[in-house]
Amino acid sequence: MALIDLPLVAPDRKMAGFRPFKVLHHFGKLVEDKEDTEQVFHIIEATKGKRSHRQAWDFIQSPEGQRYLRGEVDIPAMLDDHARWADCGPNSVAAHYIAFMKREGLSAAGLVAESHKWAPPEQRHKDLTEWYFERLRDTHDLFHVLTGYGRDALGEASLLAFSYQQNHNFGLLFIAYAGARQIGKVSGTKAPMFAVIREGRRLGKAAAKISHQDIEALMREDIGAARVRLNIGQPEMYRQCLAILESEGIARERLTLGGAGAQAA
Repeated sequence: MALIDLPLVAPDRKMAGFRPFKVLHHFGKLVEDKEDTEQVFHIIEATKGKRSHRQAWDFIQSPEGQRYLRGEVDIPAMLDDHARWADCGPNSVAAHYIAFMKREGLSAAGLVAESHKWAPPEQRHKDLTEWYFERLRDTHDLFHVLTGYGRDALGEASLLAFSYQQNHNFGLLFIAYAGARQIGKVSGTKAPMFAVIREGRRLGKAAAKISHQDIEALMREDIGAARVRLNIGQPEMYRQCLAILESEGIARERLTLGGAGAQAA
């Protein structure tokens, strides 16, 4: 069956509503290990609401959404095919993306595999709504590259605040604020953690929706021009907080949600 022939909403898809105890359980596991990405998917699923679904349905039925559906592009495979971007300039989004993924030891396929730990493909809904939510997942690392938020715990929390304003899933906002609180608690920093989260929300609200873009065309753009076109501002407060943390002797690469990793280097 062609992708575009799938139903908008599968008959067995249900919106369970906000499940706070499930959220707290999985956030506790994320605190223990910020690299345990599977826990983020559990939290997101436990907090999907009407607004995030409505955005999905509106996009799917838009001219852009219909065009992407007919193209049936496998975004993770496209992003991981680094040879595909060999003709892009050194300041292209593609060049910055590849450098980021190599530096961090990541792949788009790896993020897909993490999501499958939470829900294997055979358990997923066979509908266009699932296609949209997978698109949000598959563009996550592009968000890092375009916004300038790093993969340290504060950068991840800030990016989730940015992403909440783009995707309207309350779970993202919960992790952002709870994560900032936990980082401040275990590090003892004087840096204004919540100000960074508020900045992320402000930047995400002002920006065009990244996951709604033509990803192949975006990869070929100059990164500065792409940020201007998408109205993505600079994360100044995030950078200021990293400088404060460094001045306090808290190494960025050891900044985690848990206790041990946030101790002074």
